[in-house]
Amino acid sequence: MIAQAATPVAAQAAAPAPDAAAATRGVIAYPLSFFADVAPTSAYDMVIRLPGFVFDKGLAVRGLADSGGNVLIDGQPPVSKTDTVDELLKRIPTSAVDRVELIRGGAPGIDMQGKSVLANVVRKTTGGFRGVVSPSTALIYDGRVENSVRLEGQWRLSGGRLVEISQTISKGPNDDLGDGGRIRYAADSAVILRSRIDADSGAVRSTTNGAYETPLAGGRLRLTGTYQTNPFSTELYDRYVGGGREYEYDRNDKRLIELGARYSRHLSQRLSLEAVAFQQFNETQTGVHFEAPNLLRDFALDRQGSESIGRVVLKVNQSARLTFEGGIEGAFNKLDSKTDLAVNAASVVVPAANVQLQERRGEITLRETWRVSDGLTIEAGLRQERSTVISRGDVLLRKTLQFTKPRLSATWIPYAATQVRLRVEREVGQLNFDDFVATSNVASTGTLTAGNPNLTPQQAWVAEAVLERRFWGGGALVLTARHSRLSDVVDRIPVLGPGGVILADTPGNIGSGRKDELQASVTLPLDRLGLHAAQFKGQATRRFTRVTDPLTGRRRAISTLRTAGDNREVSPVASATWEVHFTQDLPRLKSVWGVDLNGGFTETAYRLTEIETRKLGAQLLVFVEYRARPDLTIRIEGQNISQRDSKRIREVYVGPRSLGVIAYRDVRDLEWGGGLLIRLRKTFG
Repeated sequence: MIAQAATPVAAQAAAPAPDAAAATRGVIAYPLSFFADVAPTSAYDMVIRLPGFVFDKGLAVRGLADSGGNVLIDGQPPVSKTDTVDELLKRIPTSAVDRVELIRGGAPGIDMQGKSVLANVVRKTTGGFRGVVSPSTALIYDGRVENSVRLEGQWRLSGGRLVEISQTISKGPNDDLGDGGRIRYAADSAVILRSRIDADSGAVRSTTNGAYETPLAGGRLRLTGTYQTNPFSTELYDRYVGGGREYEYDRNDKRLIELGARYSRHLSQRLSLEAVAFQQFNETQTGVHFEAPNLLRDFALDRQGSESIGRVVLKVNQSARLTFEGGIEGAFNKLDSKTDLAVNAASVVVPAANVQLQERRGEITLRETWRVSDGLTIEAGLRQERSTVISRGDVLLRKTLQFTKPRLSATWIPYAATQVRLRVEREVGQLNFDDFVATSNVASTGTLTAGNPNLTPQQAWVAEAVLERRFWGGGALVLTARHSRLSDVVDRIPVLGPGGVILADTPGNIGSGRKDELQASVTLPLDRLGLHAAQFKGQATRRFTRVTDPLTGRRRAISTLRTAGDNREVSPVASATWEVHFTQDLPRLKSVWGVDLNGGFTETAYRLTEIETRKLGAQLLVFVEYRARPDLTIRIEGQNISQRDSKRIREVYVGPRSLGVIAYRDVRDLEWGGGLLIRLRKTFG
């Protein structure tokens, strides 16, 4: 049976509280009473507090099958990419939620989308109006005041119809940039330049969303639409100690229109149909102006793209324990990119600067879910993908790619509170159109990032094992081990001109590699430790990666892979990323307070003539939320109390870095001073 708004996964029994029997079935229903201690204001507040659940809002990739996060709404993933899952959940007030279900290892009628755990927000079907008005003000450490507002409305009409509309206007800074200094060292570590930096960056995003649901021809139709504008700018002054300066101004204007539709219907007692259509139009205009002594650079990029997707899925409930699913998805993508670069007023040739791209892609999916017993479920699937990429303009190319993607997973429940999940799957990454065209890294670094339409997507054979243990009071411990054997790794390769002259570097395939991950997440109620209505959630991931550098032949980490330590050219490269969250309800004060601490991370890019490393420190946030009335809350956040720093370290070489001759080392260290956020939330209905 397909899960719909009126018939969610566990509609057969709305459990008053999580229990061992529900855990055995693989679906745990958390009613509103479970979240009462933390007084959530939206479905998002409820989802992020689920025991043993790590929220994932999804990826910005082409296609629908791999873009969704790990949260469903009324048993269905959203038909949207711009309107992300976290934003959708924030628009669902607590009063509109019946319960939140945690689906572990699979459930009849649910497409797990390749994930072992999903959350399902089940909304109430009672009629009426519910609305939210939420203005906010951010007081930035440098004196700026940024105001935002969110307006939402939901009408449940007679006949099972639903209307949703929202308008969000948000203004905020980029906390990766701030004030600080820069030091440039020669190869012998002598200081050759010092400077002071003043950087300001921010964006204004306006998003209008609408949705309409209605019964239609024995099924249910949902239509969605989004219109978004997002201008973004950065201004950076880099003043040399002793005289002279560098100046950079970046402007990035984005506009997007998105339309989606989903129709689902039971064709018979055993057979159901789902059809999805999606259309997106996007436009981006980028301009970068850079000045330095005796140097002037101007970069301009104009991109216009579109994506059209259609998908049909048939599901067969052969029995209460056996279901089959078959589907087909087709997509057509277009991109028109024009790039201009001038250095000291002279035009510079950029590889793959003006490119028109088209991609036609089709995928067939077969899947079965077999509940062997109450304690064992097996899922097997096969996806066959075929795509044709055509490039015109500066790069003439036509290539066809096809991949077979099998998947086998098993969920075993040896005890009521223990679950073991195993998975083996061949994953194929998405071709990123951003890699196909030239980009604007050329401004302050002078590093030209060319485009390369002749890419093959990265593939991986993945083996995963998960152990989940639930304990008193809604606690959970989840341990995950994952091994990925990679092929056609996408990293950086040199672009050669006439006579073997190296012109630039570009995204390219560098061969095989590996990635191993160990992950632990814990949800710990703290009542037994003397802290009433308090919860601790933490997650840590230890990652080991290895590829062979195409220039040096040495082993190193994959470029731009987010880690917690230095990504130097050693093997294997290991690091850990982590985050912890604490919340406590204070009923006598009608308040909730909490602390969020996110560990720092490092990203290293291995380019042709340099190694660029970006480091961000740990970030601490403290909040208090006061319930002035049942329909009015006031939230105060102290943002980035740790005043994390942002470092950019460039090791620049004379010629290709494989020669090992360092020209200089440039270290930029900026500090973001944080701010104070004040937000009101008034609900209606």
